Amino acid sequence: MIKPHGGILVSRVLTNKEAASLLASNTNALRVAVGKDTLLDLENIAIGVYSPLKGFMNNDEFNNVVVHKRLPNGLAWTIPITLNVNKCLAGKLIRKDTVIICDEKNVPFGAMKVEDIYSIEKEKALKHIFGTNSKKHPGVRKFCQNPEIFIGGEIWLFRRNKYPFYRFNLEPLKVRKIIEARGWKTIAGFQTRNIPHRAHEFLQKIGLSLVDGILIHPIIGWKKKGDFNPETIIKSYQILIKKYYPQKRVIFSGLATAMRYAGPLEAVFHAIIRKNFGCTHFIVGRDHAGVGGFYDKYAAHRIFDKFPDLEIIPMLLNGPYYCKKCSSVVSDKICPHQDSDKIEISGTTLRKMILSKKKIPEEFLRKEIADFILMNRKKCFI
Repeated sequence: MIKPHGGILVSRVLTNKEAASLLASNTNALRVAVGKDTLLDLENIAIGVYSPLKGFMNNDEFNNVVVHKRLPNGLAWTIPITLNVNKCLAGKLIRKDTVIICDEKNVPFGAMKVEDIYSIEKEKALKHIFGTNSKKHPGVRKFCQNPEIFIGGEIWLFRRNKYPFYRFNLEPLKVRKIIEARGWKTIAGFQTRNIPHRAHEFLQKIGLSLVDGILIHPIIGWKKKGDFNPETIIKSYQILIKKYYPQKRVIFSGLATAMRYAGPLEAVFHAIIRKNFGCTHFIVGRDHAGVGGFYDKYAAHRIFDKFPDLEIIPMLLNGPYYCKKCSSVVSDKICPHQDSDKIEISGTTLRKMILSKKKIPEEFLRKEIADFILMNRKKCFI
C-alpha cells in the first residue's frame, strides 16, 4: 500500500487518562478559544489527515510553505495550517508554554506546546497562497478575518469534534484498513464540494475503470455561502452510489476540513491528503478548487509538473459536458462536435438551476437525485 506523506501516519490523540493528566499538570495554562475550522485542523493533524504535520506551523514552516510550497525538510506542502490568536493573548504567551486549545464555550479539545509566536506580511502571503489579495475571493476574505498573530508548535488531541455528520468521516487508518481488507492495490481519490452531477459521475467512473477502487471524499467543512450543505451532498451521494456504482469498489467518506478555494495549490494539498488515506491516484478535473474565474481552468493540471516527488499519480481529466449529438456526457478528448452542440455541466450551473426553480434535466443530474433536491430545494445550500 502507498505510504503516507513523509512516510508516517501521525497520531497525536491522547487517551482520556493521558488527557486528564496533562490538564491536571497544566491547571494554570492559558486557554486559547478557537473556531470550528481550527478545531477541525487540530483533529486532522492529530489523526494523520495532515501527515506528516505534528502541529500548527511555526514561522519557518509557514514561510517555506507559502513561498516555496514545501516544508523546511523539502517535502511538498502547499497550504499553511495555522493557529491564530489576537495581540492581547499573544502578549501573555511565552515560548515553551503549554496552552489549552478550547472551543468557543471554553471546552478543552487539545493542547499545544508553543514553539513560535510570529506575525506575517499578510498581503504578500495572500498573493502566494491564493494568487490574489482581492476581497472578492472567499478564501482571501476568510483569511483576513483571522486574528493577526500566529502561534506554532506540536499538538495533542483530547476530544473529538462532534460536528454535524461527523459519523460520516472515516479516519485515514480506517480507510487504509478497508483498502487492505478488500485487497485493492490501486485507489483513486475524488475531491468535491458539490452534489454528484453527471460530469462528476463521468470523471469518477473513468477513474474507477482504471483502478481497483475509489474513495469519494466530499468536503463537509466550511464553504462559502451558496455552496451545497453537507446533508445534501451526503444524501445525494448515498442515492447515487446505491443505485449506480458497484458497492464493493467504492468507499464513501466526508472530509471535515475547510475549503480554501486556492485553486492549483489546493489541488496539490487535496492530493496529499488522499495519499494519507491510502490513495495511489487522485482525480483532477477542470478548475479544481477554483472560484469566480480566479484561476485558469486547467492550472490545477499543470501544477503537478512542479511536484514530481509527490508519489501519488494525478489523473488529469478534461472537464466533461453533455453533447447533444453524442447524446451522452463526454469531454473534448473524445467528442468531435461544435461548441453549439455542447451543454456545460458544473456545480455553478446546477446551483443556478435549483435557485431559479427550473426542472433539472437528466443530462445534468440523475432523476432520483433531482427529485430529492427539488423536494428539499430550500434546504440545499449554506
